[in-house]
Amino acid sequence: MQIDRDATLAFDVYGTLIDPHALTPVLTDLVGGQAAALSQLWRQKQLEYSFRRGLMRDFVPFSVVTGQALDFALAATGLRLDDADRVHLLDRYRSLDAYPDAAPALRALAQLGVGRQAFSNGDPADIEALLRAQGLWSDLQGAVSVLPVGTFKPDPATYAHFCASTGARPESCWLVSSNPFDVIGALGAGWRAVWIQRDPALPFDTWGVAPTVTLNTLADLPKLIAG
Repeated sequence: MQIDRDATLAFDVYGTLIDPHALTPVLTDLVGGQAAALSQLWRQKQLEYSFRRGLMRDFVPFSVVTGQALDFALAATGLRLDDADRVHLLDRYRSLDAYPDAAPALRALAQLGVGRQAFSNGDPADIEALLRAQGLWSDLQGAVSVLPVGTFKPDPATYAHFCASTGARPESCWLVSSNPFDVIGALGAGWRAVWIQRDPALPFDTWGVAPTVTLNTLADLPKLIAG
């Protein structure tokens, strides 16, 4: 399937453009051999807390969710950080590394002229700073955060907020995400979706729906744009 040039691509940030585990080397310096496990639990709890807060209508900014998830992961693994190291980690979260395929893909899509927006659970200032730090901002046309609607993806309100913010119609929106929950949320909102299967060992969620397109890398995305 091809994507029309008048479509709007909505790029998830954490896990799609940006590697949420990019701080593992920093964690290794702090906690040694438990760094990878700590990073995995931190990310797992970050997502879980956002889902729970969305369901409970108990919203806090994503930066707060991230800090609370880190605290849980440390407690669950029996690890301790002093206050300075904790603050440093959370500050570094605003400059996580991009995946290697992100910048070339966005650059190629910009040259093709298709619509390109970041779409994230993250706080607006953090998202812009992060994308600027990794050289991705200039090849996007903007960023939409869920913050104004006070809930998190995959709440249907977030996808409606994206359309209201960008003026795009749901039928012209394509989510690009590595997160199955996000893909399912977008499909439920009347969008189409490209799932970036970054881990070939992990299947898509068994919900009876499938991504419109599945790719292993963002590098293949420009090939889908209609000529």
